[in-house]
Amino acid sequence: MNGVNPHPSSIPQGLAVLLLLSVALSGCAAMDPQTAFAPSLVNVKDDVGKDYLIGPGDQFQLLVWGNPELSSVMRVRPDGRISVPLLDDVSVAGRTPVAVSRDLEEKLSEYVMGVKVAIIMIDAIGPMGRQIRVVGQAAKPQSLSYRKGMTVLDVMIAAGGLTPFAAGNRATISRTTNGEPTLYRVRLADLLKDGDVTANVEVAPGDIVTVPQSWF
Repeated sequence: MNGVNPHPSSIPQGLAVLLLLSVALSGCAAMDPQTAFAPSLVNVKDDVGKDYLIGPGDQFQLLVWGNPELSSVMRVRPDGRISVPLLDDVSVAGRTPVAVSRDLEEKLSEYVMGVKVAIIMIDAIGPMGRQIRVVGQAAKPQSLSYRKGMTVLDVMIAAGGLTPFAAGNRATISRTTNGEPTLYRVRLADLLKDGDVTANVEVAPGDIVTVPQSWF
């Protein structure tokens, strides 16, 4: 008959697609193990002493007093070593600048009498276990040196914020405590775009901040 829908109970195709997509996304959320949002303050145990430990990627000035030809600005290689004139490669990662200076003095004393060495840190990142890493849809993914009281806001400012494709409120912080990995959900979009300071949380040495890409 004219004007009569032969399938009065049918759902328009567009609406059906939206309903199916909604169900699928709900299912993904239900299966997502990353359901625990990070509390406003996560207990962070700062077990580092006052002495800084050199790590891969650190840059420092090596000063050999009275011997400018042996002095230079150096970047620690990924293997934790540096190349020093007159010496083989020297391992410096995980050691303090003072300890490395004394070691170099001992090694260089075979070639230079009364040698005095000083190390002046220029760009300090720290050992891998002390770094905060930002990966995914951050504007500038990178590794940062941890400092006491550091928050995820500090981390994201250093990383240049989020890309236009970031799903900020699905970001996570991966943390290992006593050998057990824990995943915290953080609301970076609320924090960075809406200024919701309740979404700011402390970070800990070794944290990995992952910012996923938006589905749409």
